[in-house]
Amino acid sequence: MDRWLGRYSEPLYSIMRLIVGLLFSFHGAQKLFGAFGGQAMVSNPRMLLAGIIEISGLLVAIGLAASWAAFIASGEMAVAYFTVHAPGGLFPIVNKGELAVLYCFVFLYIAARGSGRWSVDALLWGKGRA
Repeated sequence: MDRWLGRYSEPLYSIMRLIVGLLFSFHGAQKLFGAFGGQAMVSNPRMLLAGIIEISGLLVAIGLAASWAAFIASGEMAVAYFTVHAPGGLFPIVNKGELAVLYCFVFLYIAARGSGRWSVDALLWGKGRA
């Protein structure tokens, strides 16, 4: 099975980037606009900043400056884990921080890999710079 799906790596990466970016942006839409059953929290400066960073998941989703947006999002999730979840216990399964850890490392991977061939960056700048 060593590369059985290898020939599909680019489209699968793009689908992952799209889904992760959209799901992350939904958290931002909750904080900024009260969408998806959330409550707008723009009067709280930390939540406003978090919402702006999270809505940038749309950049990750379409592959426009995805490395930069993902790197910032990864940092936000690391901060969220250590400030909100870690005080509740040592392990993410105990402190309910699994999603923050998962987002942190998926965004770190996206930041390292870039937008990919199936992205707005690739359309604008060519495959070599994506």
